[in-house]
Amino acid sequence: MIFEVDDALTALLRREAIVDDAIEIVLDAPTKDWSSRRNAPTLNVYLYDIREDLRRRTQGRVDEYDKSGRVVARRVPPRYFVLSYLLTAWTARPEDEHRLLSAALSCLLAHDAIPVDLLTGGLAEAALPVPITVALPPPEDRSFADVWSALGGELHPSLDVRIVAPIQPGIRFTAGPPVQEVIVRINP
Repeated sequence: MIFEVDDALTALLRREAIVDDAIEIVLDAPTKDWSSRRNAPTLNVYLYDIREDLRRRTQGRVDEYDKSGRVVARRVPPRYFVLSYLLTAWTARPEDEHRLLSAALSCLLAHDAIPVDLLTGGLAEAALPVPITVALPPPEDRSFADVWSALGGELHPSLDVRIVAPIQPGIRFTAGPPVQEVIVRINP
């Protein structure tokens, strides 16, 4: 699921924000060593945190229907995970970095969720929205300065992008055959 979100996010940015093929889109950790080796304009989409969204967790079972509308199985409901990305631009001039970040921000703000045509694998099969939020304040237990410190780099303009991805646990219970007959008996 993680690589499917990576692919969908980078495809969205490539399609709608960064159309110039000379600009790379990478998923690397933006460490000091990494940034010193950059020699082409780059939009970096670094996954730095994965957490379950417990507010979205539900109990019970979800019915699965066949084409005639009969229940054929029951599944455990999907679990939702928040994937947090640090999105940064790297060029020779700060003005160009700001242009890249502006293009990425405009692109992401235009979508409440990853477009369906960019979803693949389990994300597409789940047929559920994959919401995007961008540039929200960090949670109380995290600061971006801490992320940069952990990476060993200098603070750099960035966007925090969070994507909520559903994962089907894969637990499926086949339903029994449909009821063919009901017999009601009344004892006097």
